[in-house]
Amino acid sequence: MSQPRSGRARPGLASDAILPPNPAATLPRNRVGVLLREWRAARRVSQLGLALEAGISPRHLSCVETGRAQPSRDLLARLAEALGMPLRERNALLVAAGFAPRYSESPLGTPELARIRHAIECILVQQEPFPAFVLDRHWNILMANQAALRVNQSVLRGRPAAHGNMIRQFFDPDDLRAAVVNWEEVAGELIRHLHSAVAANPADEAGRALLKEALAYPGVPPGWRTRSLDAAPKPLLTTVLRGEGRDRAFFSTITTFGTPRDVTLDELHIECCFPSDEETAEWCRVLSGRS
Repeated sequence: MSQPRSGRARPGLASDAILPPNPAATLPRNRVGVLLREWRAARRVSQLGLALEAGISPRHLSCVETGRAQPSRDLLARLAEALGMPLRERNALLVAAGFAPRYSESPLGTPELARIRHAIECILVQQEPFPAFVLDRHWNILMANQAALRVNQSVLRGRPAAHGNMIRQFFDPDDLRAAVVNWEEVAGELIRHLHSAVAANPADEAGRALLKEALAYPGVPPGWRTRSLDAAPKPLLTTVLRGEGRDRAFFSTITTFGTPRDVTLDELHIECCFPSDEETAEWCRVLSGRS
């Protein structure tokens, strides 16, 4: 739980970096076919199954995957829909085939998303005096309400969180992790989600890097390095924080946007935290001055 950072550094290219004469030559010649095969493997769908779902012949799909046939824009849209690809990856599939991206990617601060941002702000305010956050697909905290900041400051004894990313907060021993009473239970669930997200999206290199980073923190059980398909998740996960010498328990609900047509909205989710008991609820009210 943390105050979102105002921005994130973007890596640049050193002035003396040497690029290959033709960067495109380093990519697979049939990038569309490679992407489709990767996504079929991630979704565990056979070539026949995908062809039937997209309404084409298996032979045609085979030709697309091997590069013997050039797919149309409409066919790519049907294949992406059948595979349940996120909007960002649908754009990448189109670009790989030489088409323009279909879906825009608008920052929350742009006029195009002004009404959406207002709706998000209303949710955050309505959640008071309990915490709420807006996160992107890589768990970066984009927005948070005042309750989230108050709770963080209380359990961290007045100091700010070290990270603006929820995964790093929960795995760094010098951050929120130190205040999580049931850390192994909560962190284990977060790792399960990360493993599942990486397995479901073969193109998400940033997600893969975040998983690797989380596993590299001290005290992480070795068994977490492999994805477990056996353990069934609990119906409800409670996060227990120790603040002011007492344990405070919260459970969360997740809100996403229905049928988004923008990459930014497709990747956003709003996490609202609710007290698991009256003592925690009263503590939140006291922090807000409402009690």
